[in-house]
Amino acid sequence: MDMGIRGRKAIVNGASAGMGLHAAISLAAEGVDLVMSARGDERLRKAASDIESRFGVRAVPVAVDHSTAEGRAKILAACPDPDILVGTCSPPPMTPDYRAITDEQWRGALDTGLMSPVHFIHAVLDGMVERRFGRIVNIASIAAKYPLELRILSGAPRAALANYGTAVARRVAPFNVTINNVLPGMFHTAAVQDQFEARAKSLGTTYEQEVEKFIELHQIPAKRFGQPEEIGPLVALLCSVHSGYLTGQSIVVDGATTRSTF
Repeated sequence: MDMGIRGRKAIVNGASAGMGLHAAISLAAEGVDLVMSARGDERLRKAASDIESRFGVRAVPVAVDHSTAEGRAKILAACPDPDILVGTCSPPPMTPDYRAITDEQWRGALDTGLMSPVHFIHAVLDGMVERRFGRIVNIASIAAKYPLELRILSGAPRAALANYGTAVARRVAPFNVTINNVLPGMFHTAAVQDQFEARAKSLGTTYEQEVEKFIELHQIPAKRFGQPEEIGPLVALLCSVHSGYLTGQSIVVDGATTRSTF
């Protein structure tokens, strides 16, 4: 299916690996030119180069921290009038004890998971409204909808982001501008790999064993973690001309982990 977005311009934050990278790949496959941001320069440049080679689109890497004003300014200077904005980031640390969360951890989680996306949305919305086309997708976390002590630093800021995005979506819907959230459950990302490998090392187990224990403990019906490439096509669909009437939504992608009819 042709998504109808060939020749559009997109900013994809957190695009050097995982779900952000696969969102960028799926958009590039539809002919979208990209500005890709992440903190790590080498991996980001390689990802952008690979995308340009595979799809023949423009993919500009901007290695900055998008949770800072300076980082956001550099990204927006590279693409001041995007048609599409996709945002994600590495998840904050897991929090097995809410009492141990520090003020510094709260500030970092709020800057990255809430305030940075809000600032980007503010920066790009007026242009999208003026051009009568815009697609914003926040790749957030299932913890935004289903609170879990282990994921407080991930869920709380993104719950606020989902609330904000849905409220603003109502304001811009008449202008063919949409704002949606994707709420992934457990996926095999670099951040998850690092966290589970660290735990496996401390317990004398393996990454695979720790994943199996998590699946059993949290009763994931799919009996597996998701793969980042399963998110990319969904993001591309939400950014397409076919999704103009789909806005203000938070779409859970979790292998049926959560129990809810809506």
